[in-house]
Amino acid sequence: MNKNHYVAIMAGGIGSRFWPMSRTALPKQFLDILNTGKTLIQETFDRFSDFIPKENIFIITSDEYIPIVKKQLPDVLHENIIGEPSRKNTAPCIAYISYKLKGINPNGCLICAPSDHLVMEHIAFKKVCYEALNFVRQNNALLTLGIKPSNPNTGYGYIQIEQYEVSDNVYKVKTFTEKPSLEIAKTFLASGEFLWNAGIFVWKVKNIIQAFEKYLPEIHELFTAEETALNTPAEKKAIARIYPQCTNISIDYGIMEKADNVYLIPSSFGWSDLGTWNSAYENMEKDENANAVSATNIMLFDASKNIVSAKKDKLVVLQGLENYIVIDTGDVLLICDRNKEQEVKEYVSQIKIAKGDKYL
Repeated sequence: MNKNHYVAIMAGGIGSRFWPMSRTALPKQFLDILNTGKTLIQETFDRFSDFIPKENIFIITSDEYIPIVKKQLPDVLHENIIGEPSRKNTAPCIAYISYKLKGINPNGCLICAPSDHLVMEHIAFKKVCYEALNFVRQNNALLTLGIKPSNPNTGYGYIQIEQYEVSDNVYKVKTFTEKPSLEIAKTFLASGEFLWNAGIFVWKVKNIIQAFEKYLPEIHELFTAEETALNTPAEKKAIARIYPQCTNISIDYGIMEKADNVYLIPSSFGWSDLGTWNSAYENMEKDENANAVSATNIMLFDASKNIVSAKKDKLVVLQGLENYIVIDTGDVLLICDRNKEQEVKEYVSQIKIAKGDKYL
């Protein structure tokens, strides 16, 4: 294991599209969504600790989730569990760990990855990460991993690459596109130039800091002004001063779409962002009628292509349903057409207006 290799696992989101199982108090990264016996963040930590020194793995989460992280990831050093005082998207989150690492090891190479994604093929994932770390170590590059698309999925962002490699299996990035329409996604797929954006980034610490200085100078100035407080007992108060002033912006929009040194490695390692109930359905075991059931006390009659979850002590009987999401958490029952799952986030907004925060 290389002591100059670091990982920042980003774990501050609330996973509203996985409502009602994912709640503000316990979002999806801390849940065993697929019934593997481990939560998503535990799976992510195990995946990285296979080739990154444990003392070099950082978890960036919301202040309120620090106790959950400590409980679920006892092998992570307590000082490596970093709390954000507010949610400001991925750019401030990545700035925080980058400027912190600058004071620890300015020559470090950093992987920034979500805590709640699925990776089925761990050996292939490790190989790609090594390729990425090797490339950024030798080049002034901001690198991302792109997933070879298997279908015209409209729930993912897409990245367009140049036709020819600049290095073995590394391509210059041309464009980023947020979730496209189905017709555009089909065009992307047919062209062979587009990959899914996995949201996994790799770079040298000093190179991402240069990018902040150039493309997000206001964030750069905020962290630079408090640099001497980082990695000291004064860090928490410094971050409390910084965050209210930070722009709420993603690293994709703030830096990656603007920079001229962005590269991509086309990857295939059984990836899903597990962003919706349908993505969970696709990665779960099915019965003979293509139902994905995540509890033993569920009985189905004339039912097919459903995803069903309920508390273990509750008997659930379904008849005649096809292609539905049925989630019973005890205080909430969601019954939703799988084709309408993208609207769950909107339902949550309406529930907040009508019922307050009680069910969120």
